[in-house]
Amino acid sequence: MSVTDPQPPAPDAGADAAQEALRDRIAADSLTTRRDYLRIVATVSGGLAVGGVAVASGILHRHGDADGTPEVKKVADALLPGESLAFRYPGDEDRAIAVRMEDGTLAGYSAVCTHLACAVLWRKDRGSEGELYCPCHEGVFDARTGEVTAGPPPRGLPKVILVEQVDGSVWAIGTARSGESLREGYCRQRGAGTPSCAAPRAGAPAGRPGAERSERA
Repeated sequence: MSVTDPQPPAPDAGADAAQEALRDRIAADSLTTRRDYLRIVATVSGGLAVGGVAVASGILHRHGDADGTPEVKKVADALLPGESLAFRYPGDEDRAIAVRMEDGTLAGYSAVCTHLACAVLWRKDRGSEGELYCPCHEGVFDARTGEVTAGPPPRGLPKVILVEQVDGSVWAIGTARSGESLREGYCRQRGAGTPSCAAPRAGAPAGRPGAERSERA
């Protein structure tokens, strides 16, 4: 008695058709997924490019560019050396940051990177005085001046003009654009008639923004 190999069952035409249809569906779904992915990538890339051009060309709102005189706003009851504080100024949509360096210097800046508008953070442990850092594209700004020290940002951070009252409280009284001094920004917004902005007499010291304590009233 011989033993023969078992014969495979006869092919089922219906099963083959179902498998073929399944393969076609998987291929179509894969193609659709790839197309959707490429469409998303193109949309995001285009949005970033347009946003970058818009920010660089000034089409989008820049911190400190608002017309009119910004309100005086209390930022903190106190800010100790080495500390930073996030706040909103001059508007509720304007992210800002205040920094007190170890030597007591008080500085305020827009917390929106001038590259593609990502959030700027304070890194106290970097360098001798800390730094302002944008994690999106490794942008770095000087803590004392707001100027770019590394990365792709095209210009320094706009400034927020801060003053400290005798009780230690910190107040925001205006803004200055990129490349504009605190005095220039203050006088542009408050007007040349403000005592701090009046042309100094010969031999007289120049006024400083925020010297008038009545500004906070």
